[in-house]
Amino acid sequence: MDVTQAELETLAAELGTALLQRGWMLATAESCTGGWAAQAATAVAGSSSWFERGFVTYSNEAKMDLLGVQAKTLEIFGAVSEEIASEMALGALARSRAQATCAITGIAGPSGGTPDKPVGTVCFAWACVTADVVTARRQFSGDRQQIRAQSVQLALRNMLALMT
Repeated sequence: MDVTQAELETLAAELGTALLQRGWMLATAESCTGGWAAQAATAVAGSSSWFERGFVTYSNEAKMDLLGVQAKTLEIFGAVSEEIASEMALGALARSRAQATCAITGIAGPSGGTPDKPVGTVCFAWACVTADVVTARRQFSGDRQQIRAQSVQLALRNMLALMT
């Protein structure tokens, strides 16, 4: 499935409107997408009124240092897990001025997959100050770019769904 940058920016603009209606700010915590969700958000004119910051935590050390991800959780579940996505989202919430966060961690390929976590496995978490963390695991197909784009789309779409 091909996702265009224009589609991501439209989705980000809709999310921005929903956040503004609540008076909330968004922070992102990203690994395999390398800041693409934050880029889609900040491509929207006026996003400074609803986008607070993005954390790009590609390495395990960055996840621990910047987001407070626990070494034990990494050891038990691995970086690509709903448990890590949850800790990333909660860490972004705790380490920003945002009221809503989304986290993305996965294997975009073309290598790095395992039988349990093949290329295209991506885990997500969404957190906000008024609800429990929601997590999901998805299996995307396509090349590296397509997997990453689909991941950003799902992250933004589900964040929007939580806002409405």
